[in-house]
Amino acid sequence: MSLDRIRLAKNRTIGLNQTLKAMQQLAAREVYVARDAEPRVLQPVLQLAEQQGLSLVWVDSMRMLGKACGIEVGAATAAILD
Repeated sequence: MSLDRIRLAKNRTIGLNQTLKAMQQLAAREVYVARDAEPRVLQPVLQLAEQQGLSLVWVDSMRMLGKACGIEVGAATAAILD
């Protein structure tokens, strides 16, 4: 699985709260989710993505997603914005 799109995206959010906010504002185009994040934490993002028909990209780990987004810590979610 390639993380090039999130890595190269000019407009993106990183982290659960920022991703949820972007989704609520209908600004998210594609949502990235780390497989090792806690399910209870991910639940609001997964439900909203399903309601909005957003594409989900599953990433193996929070560490990989954080690195792809250019940060030194893990990230549970990220999104590419319109």
